Amino acid sequence: MEELLREYVPIVVFLGIALVIGLALLVSPFLLAYKNPDPEKLSAYECGFNAFDDARMKFDIRFYLVAILFIIFDLEVAFLFPWATVFGDLGWYGFWSMMVFLGVLTVGFIYEWKKGALEWD
Repeated sequence: MEELLREYVPIVVFLGIALVIGLALLVSPFLLAYKNPDPEKLSAYECGFNAFDDARMKFDIRFYLVAILFIIFDLEVAFLFPWATVFGDLGWYGFWSMMVFLGVLTVGFIYEWKKGALEWD
């Protein structure tokens, strides 16, 4: 039984070191960080409006357009990875079906670009 427990010592040591490093990385910013926020740091970012205002306020629709474009191209990449892994087994049919898929996405991207959905004027 003692021999069996000795085999687990490296795993316990590894978990202990990982726990110490993880806790050190979580605690050190609170101890070492410079705490002097300015108004620019506390201002709204990414969403373009203050996060704690009325939920029924108006805001720019372009944020939704960018989010939709991100989802479209994120899904494109999600379809490309499995296709690339079995590319050798698919043959010409698999190649041209993916080219049609990419072509449709490219036409959609060009349409969005020409309509000015990507402009922030």
